Amino acid sequence: MSYLLHIDASSLSEASISRKVAQSFRAEWQDPVVHRDLAVSPVPHLSAAGISARITDPAQHTPEQAEAAKLQDELIDEFLGAGAYLFTVPMYNLSMPSVFKAWLDQIMVDGRTLDFANGAPTAGRPAVVVSARGGGYGPGAPNEGRDHLVPTLETIMGWSHTLGLDVTSVTPELTMAPAVPAMAALIPVHEASLATAHDQARRLARDIDQQAA
Repeated sequence: MSYLLHIDASSLSEASISRKVAQSFRAEWQDPVVHRDLAVSPVPHLSAAGISARITDPAQHTPEQAEAAKLQDELIDEFLGAGAYLFTVPMYNLSMPSVFKAWLDQIMVDGRTLDFANGAPTAGRPAVVVSARGGGYGPGAPNEGRDHLVPTLETIMGWSHTLGLDVTSVTPELTMAPAVPAMAALIPVHEASLATAHDQARRLARDIDQQAA
């Protein structure tokens, strides 16, 4: 395996539950890692120059198109060079942090990472999404059906017509329970969910590493 590409999208640092669970994965990972922290160094949102540069002869690029294309090439080469992926993407307002959507928009390019005729070059590569959320969104929870993050990412990154990754999601829930008095009764459920998430992350790291060996 070449390397693990770890994309962090949590705005929090040490306080981030998503980052902490991702570190459990990293602690078990034995191969090289390329880490991109979008909170520290966010990529810009896709611009008109970035879109038009994709369909314009590089020799005819404006300075703005050339700059946008250079960034896209850097991000795409980094993405394609990985053999496995770890995405730290907490739920913000029922969906993904905007910095992660910006990264996705920069790397999803027909003829590079997307191939609608033959399948993506990354098809079948393992990917783990770690996504902490303040409430509960599983079956039977009051918020069931309101998770617009994990199903979206599993489609964008796992669908055979897009990136085709083999996506597994790790979702520690009820992270607001220790801080919100009205949720205090749910603290044991949160703690159990968090422990399960750490265990799942460690197991996934070992399994993916062994499969690649």
